[in-house]
Amino acid sequence: MSAGDVVRALYDALAKGDVPGVIARLDPDVIVDEPPALPYGGVHRGRDVFVQSILGAMMGYANVEITEATVIDNAAGVTGILTGTLTAHSTGERFPLTMIEIHEVVGEVIRKIDVYTKDPAALAAFYARADASAH
Repeated sequence: MSAGDVVRALYDALAKGDVPGVIARLDPDVIVDEPPALPYGGVHRGRDVFVQSILGAMMGYANVEITEATVIDNAAGVTGILTGTLTAHSTGERFPLTMIEIHEVVGEVIRKIDVYTKDPAALAAFYARADASAH
């Protein structure tokens, strides 16, 4: 399995909501660096932390629909471009999501992911509105 195939398998699992499939593609000590403006922002270490802190937060606020996942695999590494829509559980508000991720793949698992969102401040505001309406 190529490094690009590993990332494609991760994105396929994410799109299906297949948490065991996501975990299978992450190194036990994976490092995920999310934009600090987000409620789950910062550096997260370990796949269990990833599932609880990032996936749990995202899915706790909204339904996540991945509409397109592009994987670019070259000598510099693997870059993923994800587009989709978040729909807030509490309000039904829809938010267009665009993320670029830089992956470090070792063998058949991802060791590190640097995540960049198109507009982290707008995404954080979406989460704040969703959270405020939930209480």
